[in-house]
This record gives sequence, C-alpha cells and structure tokens, in this order.
Amino acid sequence: MSREILFSVTKKDLEITWYSGTGKGGQHRNKHMNCCRIKHPDSGVIVTCCDNRQREKNLREAFRRLTVHHDFLCWHRIKTAEMMMQQQNIDDIIDEQMKEENLLIETYTPE
Repeated sequence: MSREILFSVTKKDLEITWYSGTGKGGQHRNKHMNCCRIKHPDSGVIVTCCDNRQREKNLREAFRRLTVHHDFLCWHRIKTAEMMMQQQNIDDIIDEQMKEENLLIETYTPE
C-alpha cells in the first residue's frame, strides 16, 4: 500500500522567533539569541525551548514539543479528516446521499 501526502506543515506555516534567555548561564545565555519560540497560527499552539546553549538544538526540541502538543495533534486529526473527505469520489458521495435511509420524501397538497 503506497502512502499519499494529504498536506504538510513547513517553516512557512510557522512563526519562529528568537530571544535571549534569562537566569543562570552567564554572558553566553543572556547575550545571545539562543532561545526559540514557535507559533503555529492555524492551531494556536505556542511552544518555547531554551534548554540548550545552541540554537539548532533549541529549534529541534521546540519542533519536537510542537509535534507532541495536544492542541496540535487535535488540529492535525481534524485537518486530515477534512482532506480525506475532499478526496472522496463525487460518485460515492452521490450514492451515499441517494440511499433510501438518507432520502426524505414530502408530498405537497394544494389547499
């Protein structure tokens, strides 16, 4: 069975901002913009990471946190279901709607 990509989330879909951390760590932590904040506007999820001294590690960890966030997973399930419904064949939709249990027949009697 071959897999088909329904949709993808890329860096263009995210708002990534960098900021300097606070607290212990001295000059390197407080002077450099190593902390990462990622916002996914469609789902409304905001995740941050300032655990490491390196930007790449913080970015990687923030992406990981985004992918396991409950609200992001819910958004992903809804988006996947919408895409699967759009790919349904039009003939299948018509056949489903024309089944006897889905039809409502009303009679009109003029007065």
